[in-house]
Amino acid sequence: MNNRTDHGFLILADVSGFTAFVTTTELEHGSEIIAALLDEVVGQLSPPLEIQEIEGDAVFALGGETSPLPKARLLEVLEGAFAAFKTRQRAMQDVETCYCGACRQIGTLDLKMVVHHGPFLRHTVGGRSRVTGTAVILVHRLLKNGVGRKGGYALLTEPVLRSLGIDGEHAGLPAHTERYEYLGDVRCFVRDLAPPPSLSPLGRGQGEGSGVLHPQAIA
Repeated sequence: MNNRTDHGFLILADVSGFTAFVTTTELEHGSEIIAALLDEVVGQLSPPLEIQEIEGDAVFALGGETSPLPKARLLEVLEGAFAAFKTRQRAMQDVETCYCGACRQIGTLDLKMVVHHGPFLRHTVGGRSRVTGTAVILVHRLLKNGVGRKGGYALLTEPVLRSLGIDGEHAGLPAHTERYEYLGDVRCFVRDLAPPPSLSPLGRGQGEGSGVLHPQAIA
């Protein structure tokens, strides 16, 4: 068997509002919109991250031990993916002349990021690379969380911040704990994600007056 243990970042970029969007809008245009937005996310995450899978409304990416991603750039890469998502979303809204339900509801979608750091097993199933392990289960469980936030955000587990050398409380990141059967308490920190400056209300710069922390501010 071709099994190998790796260690690093596990990232899920998930489209918020996806279920309501696809179940209440036209299938053809709805799927095209989601695909276009996820394409932007993939283009920003890889490289330097490795795209493991597209899981419906989410992109599952990895940053293993041999990843070219410098740890200090992780938050920058997440911000870049979110900015690309919001820029493409706004562009589609601005040029859209179709009045179907899907096209009129593009603006209801958002993006959240869930990030964990830990060991995972790489193996091959049916000729395709797969990963498994507790860290993989945990990062997927964290998609269903109790974070009460509107808009984009990144949910970073404590091992992520430890790996980055960041003190979450000192950096002003709100703490959040989830509890899952078999996994116990999972302590996380929440980081708001902001749209690019050109898309911010009243032309304000990214994070200006919004309490958003830039990567360099907490690195």
